[in-house]
Amino acid sequence: MWGQGNLAAGTIPVSVAYEDSIIFAFMDIQPINPGHVVIIPKKHITYLAELDEDTGARLFKVTMKIAKAVRNSGVRCEGVNLFLADGEAAGQDEFHVHMHVIPRYKGDNFTIKPDYSMKPTREDLNKLAQRIKSLL
Repeated sequence: MWGQGNLAAGTIPVSVAYEDSIIFAFMDIQPINPGHVVIIPKKHITYLAELDEDTGARLFKVTMKIAKAVRNSGVRCEGVNLFLADGEAAGQDEFHVHMHVIPRYKGDNFTIKPDYSMKPTREDLNKLAQRIKSLL
């Protein structure tokens, strides 16, 4: 378990990239590329919808700082992907909110291959936008 469990508590080995009272960032032990950092809230939060706005804002602020630091760290980094999987269907395999900062460069082996074949009508898009907006 991440957060106040094993990693942040120091009960298992971890290479810390950043820590404050709310957020903990560490090097991924199975990195996509060198410099791959994982950023988590210390408080155990399973899904993004459970994340309070202050913690979410802090998570993203730290993510931005880590991304900048990775770019300037000397690792090969021509770009950065941010990745957050929310729920099993999205590929979440550790059920604690976590953001990946992944340094990227042309020719690396990481791929994201979306299928853009779905072509909804403007009417369908407008209806869905209204439904989402009404729930905010």
